[in-house]
Amino acid sequence: MAEGRDVAIATVVETWGSAPRPVGSHLVIDEAGNFEGSVSGGCVEGSVITEAMEVISQGKPRMLEFGVADETAWQVGLSCGGRIKVYVERLG
Repeated sequence: MAEGRDVAIATVVETWGSAPRPVGSHLVIDEAGNFEGSVSGGCVEGSVITEAMEVISQGKPRMLEFGVADETAWQVGLSCGGRIKVYVERLG
């Protein structure tokens, strides 16, 4: 933000079962897709980054949910048996 880039923050807000990161974990993303931090140990970061870039452009926050029971979870690699909810919001 100090460099004039628009950014979003993704925060793990709920977990169930064997979740890769605890509640409160963060991933910060800029409009170019650069990121720092982790919400899933790598297994759903790509999807969260894509959603965060849309949040930056649209300005509307989103709640994302990933779990082993969801088909998308297998596509993005969350096969650890847990579920996570990630809240994504634009900063600034």
